[in-house]
Amino acid sequence: MNFDFTEEQKLFAESVRKFAQAHLAKDALERAHDPHFPFDVAKLMSAQGLMGITIPEADGGQGGSLMDAVIAIEQTAAVCPRSADVVQFGNFGPIRTFAEYGSPYQKKKWLTECLAGNAVISLGMSEPDAGSAATDLKTSATPDGDGYRIDGTKVFSTFSPEAAVFLVYVRYAPGVGGIGSVLVERGAPGFTIGTPQEFMSGELWSELHFDNCRIPAENVLLGPGGFKKQMASFNVERLGNTARALAFGRYCYERAREHANVRQQFGRPLAEFQGLQWKFADMAIKLEGAQLLLYRAAANADRGLPSAYETAVAKAACNQAGFDVAHESMQIMGAAGYSKSSLVEYCMRRCRGWMIAGGSIEMLKNRIAEHVLDRRFSQRPPKPKAPGATE
Repeated sequence: MNFDFTEEQKLFAESVRKFAQAHLAKDALERAHDPHFPFDVAKLMSAQGLMGITIPEADGGQGGSLMDAVIAIEQTAAVCPRSADVVQFGNFGPIRTFAEYGSPYQKKKWLTECLAGNAVISLGMSEPDAGSAATDLKTSATPDGDGYRIDGTKVFSTFSPEAAVFLVYVRYAPGVGGIGSVLVERGAPGFTIGTPQEFMSGELWSELHFDNCRIPAENVLLGPGGFKKQMASFNVERLGNTARALAFGRYCYERAREHANVRQQFGRPLAEFQGLQWKFADMAIKLEGAQLLLYRAAANADRGLPSAYETAVAKAACNQAGFDVAHESMQIMGAAGYSKSSLVEYCMRRCRGWMIAGGSIEMLKNRIAEHVLDRRFSQRPPKPKAPGATE
């Protein structure tokens, strides 16, 4: 069993690192504190072939592997954490679902612009009363002439203040089988985007309101029965979240290591204090273990459909490791890490959000336990017995 990259992967990693150092390092701090999507970076990455790495060449992508995309996130984040979001957008999440299930018409209209770095797509999934329980969503798609009428509200959608198009989960009919998705353009009649609000990470999001919003039939991405397909794609999306969390933790680890080697207190470097040596040892163990789980999930997903179990294990481990390492790195660096003149505090805030987004740590542990115990555990309360029913 080989735990090292292939020669081709090593060369790719080196090329991405050099690109990041040449084009992204200089403004990394300013970029992290700018809440707007970095379209300038997206265009640079498109020219470098880092947008659509995992998307087939026939659709305008690079036809590469998930491991390639994970490597690109890692190498970019090592230089400019914020720019890793662009790699994530260009290879995971709604853009991948769109590329997999979109019609030729839809891809020509929107995918080309997204891969060129000129536009961004936002996912409308969560609702005021439907977060982890995604199947409780109420946003409806009702047949209306030669199209559909969309009604409902979405919240917490990344990139929503600037997105050109929205991939919106909708309900065509009752039950899980009645869920699918549509594409809604910015500016569509009956579609209102609320005032931007801010996450702890500094990212912006807006409420999405659909009030008799009419879309043409050609904007349907997945009809009734599409929910399971969407969630299968979501397992792949989690790898992008996972890779960023771990990469941000490693970024902090490297900054703390540099700091400990040069910062002196009581007449000697911080690195000579055993209490801090143990912190570094614990951080290294967490990073190395989580890294292997991420690579296993990505490599196996490249061989077929991603394993829900392996992606859940990898995300839970990397989310926790990334946050723990960022948190400890800040403690080691003290005020220097806590200050916004460093990206350590930024990375810690971002890592905390990924423990919620894309499947919370608690929901992932539920899925892991189901696999371990070979049983399905419903989170819903038992249905009340019908009147007169017997045991």
